[in-house]
Amino acid sequence: MIPNMRLWLHRRRYPGRYARLESLLHNQALSPEALGDYQREAFAALVRHATAHVPYYAQRLGGWEDRPESLPLLTKEAVRTHLDDLLNRHAERSQTGLGHTGGSTGQPLAFWYDEIKHEEMRAGMMRGFMMSGWRPGQKVLYLWGARQDVGKGGVFGHRLADAIAGERTVAALEYSEERLAGWTRLIRRWRPVLLYGYASALTQLARHVIDQRQAMPDSLLGAYSTAEMLHDDQRALMREAFGCRVFNQYGCREVPNIAWECRHGGMHVMSDLVQLESAHEDGENRLLVTSLTNRLMPFIRYDLGDSGRLLEGECPCGSPFPLMEMGMCRQNDLILTPGGRRLHPAAFNRLLYGLTQIRQYQWRQETPERMVLNLVCPERLPDAVAGELHAALRREADPAMTLEVRYVQEIPRTASGKHRFVIGLG
Repeated sequence: MIPNMRLWLHRRRYPGRYARLESLLHNQALSPEALGDYQREAFAALVRHATAHVPYYAQRLGGWEDRPESLPLLTKEAVRTHLDDLLNRHAERSQTGLGHTGGSTGQPLAFWYDEIKHEEMRAGMMRGFMMSGWRPGQKVLYLWGARQDVGKGGVFGHRLADAIAGERTVAALEYSEERLAGWTRLIRRWRPVLLYGYASALTQLARHVIDQRQAMPDSLLGAYSTAEMLHDDQRALMREAFGCRVFNQYGCREVPNIAWECRHGGMHVMSDLVQLESAHEDGENRLLVTSLTNRLMPFIRYDLGDSGRLLEGECPCGSPFPLMEMGMCRQNDLILTPGGRRLHPAAFNRLLYGLTQIRQYQWRQETPERMVLNLVCPERLPDAVAGELHAALRREADPAMTLEVRYVQEIPRTASGKHRFVIGLG
């Protein structure tokens, strides 16, 4: 299907998404001053809405004095404890879904979402892709590690819509040589313009491409790394393997599209979608984010558990969006199974979806056959739940693997102050 025909069909299928994209593109043409005014007005409107319509905020934001820093933080613990009270009281439950995250900082939680949030996210992704030079209608290949997103009905699981949009998705939970070879063949045959995936998935693919001396198609314009910290050596490896620019993208399931990297290497905060703060606490700059568009379940001054800081100055690209840099966040390990498979941490995180009574967790591989799950939890998991975790581990990872659940008072952080939620043998 030619790009122009694909774009026409996609616009007809998702008119709201493209209307929102046009609005977002208009915002990025504003001056920095006008964009700042837009953000302040959007933040104030969000607070007024949350105070009037969301029970959790109605009890907590009454004394707001038009100063964002005067508002209390929203912690992951508060999201777990007050999930129902964080939902807009006028929400149509039949149109509202419950999403889950394994918790990049080792704290699983659930959140409410609807079609409006989904379309907002996809429009934001399209604008982010356009910062690389990509245009709607051109092909994108996703290497994605969250199974619920790539299955039927998931974010990247609509086959007809994906075909119309020029999108393909591969489930990047396992990195066997056979799978890596298959992904390489797909790229060479299908000739995407962009790659988008977990940093670890793109790194494993890049190593395979270099080791096997496979030439990538000249259609590739960029590779977008997301979900994990992108290191300089990974970026260099991807650039060598794919023969294109490598871009970083930052967001989370609860609040997507926080920041995107441009062609000049600047990490831009999408300040018409979010308000990002960097609060110095306990020796690190903790990131606090407010989603300016989420009226269903507002996230106001949400403590992400990641670190980073806002930067002064302007980017040579001319974008009015402010700049940031990431700190050390989302440090993950691959797990090597007794059968020789290499599994992404998401394969283990998703086993805990829905278990929001868990305050914190850490998977630790002690031998190829033995996994330990350390839990900070008010009460022990029911035997049936623990048994299902063990069965799921054997089913999803390797039949020879065993699981021990340990209950601990706390899980030590690394020297950099971050929580590693999956620790492999390497």
